[in-house]
Amino acid sequence: MPFRLAVPPVSGVLRPRQVAVSAGLAAAAFAVFCWGMTIGDLPIAVGDVVRALFGHGDPGNQLIVRELRLPRALAGLLVGGAFGVAGALFQTLTRNPLASPDMIGITQGAGAAVVAGLVLGIGGGLGTQLLGLLGGFGAAALVYLLAWRRGATGYRIILVGLGVAWICTSVTDFLMARGARQEAQSALGWLLGNLNGRDWPQIIPLLWALAVLLPAALLLGRQLRDLQLGDDVARGLGIRVQWVRVATLLTGVGLAAFGAAAAGPVAFVALAAPQIAQRLARTAWPPLIASGLAGALMVLVSDLIARTLIHDTELPVGVVTGVLGAPVLLWLLVRANRAGSGG
Repeated sequence: MPFRLAVPPVSGVLRPRQVAVSAGLAAAAFAVFCWGMTIGDLPIAVGDVVRALFGHGDPGNQLIVRELRLPRALAGLLVGGAFGVAGALFQTLTRNPLASPDMIGITQGAGAAVVAGLVLGIGGGLGTQLLGLLGGFGAAALVYLLAWRRGATGYRIILVGLGVAWICTSVTDFLMARGARQEAQSALGWLLGNLNGRDWPQIIPLLWALAVLLPAALLLGRQLRDLQLGDDVARGLGIRVQWVRVATLLTGVGLAAFGAAAAGPVAFVALAAPQIAQRLARTAWPPLIASGLAGALMVLVSDLIARTLIHDTELPVGVVTGVLGAPVLLWLLVRANRAGSGG
């Protein structure tokens, strides 16, 4: 359904199914977001949680919800959204459903940098957030440089990224083995992906990053769809192919790196969320907004399971997303082999 606005001068195509899927995912994410805040030493009804969020109801409930439980729920929502959009960008850029930040070395690079800081004391005082950002961007730069040969195609980015991911994983394992027990435990808690203890210092940088990077991702969306037609056709349409690839790579890496810095490299969200959104919306590529909402819903549901599965024990959210996401990866591999593209 095409549309055109006079002020501002914007035109495009409105896809009703895609809008409906996004609205449904948003409603489900908000419901789980509120449900998660009912759980704690003092249970609170869902209705009271909603009232407290908007500054109404019992003052005690407002204090518990807005000061104690909201930061963790908001961290799950934002981290899932960041990973979902990042995965959609990478999968669209490479035209490969297996491409995601946790498959091509971005989150592994962030993990290696954080573990190095914890175990070796490198970059003391920088904190896990800045170390994770530096590691993610460093791994992305290495992947792009090694994949460059008169340009960097999506296929080469995936192959080089897999190699860089294994190198970073090996470095992380070596550092974990070398570190003291307390340092190793601290690093392991971050590497698994964890929302425990998340507070505003982890959320605010991610909020600012999303405020900048999400509009950039949406602006790149149309040019990315033109790239689906092939580089030669895209150039014929006036697209600066390598510029779009670099801009998309930087945007996706920024989203993944800020997400990992806030909660650790939560496994499989960036891989599974775009594929779920694409199947629900029935589009030829992962829709960005629906992918972000699917990622947010996936992390929130996983955190709810992690907190309630075992009594008096809060599992890291990455353990649950790994269990939920692994079947999606296996399904994608089987599907690729049946299509003749899986090797």
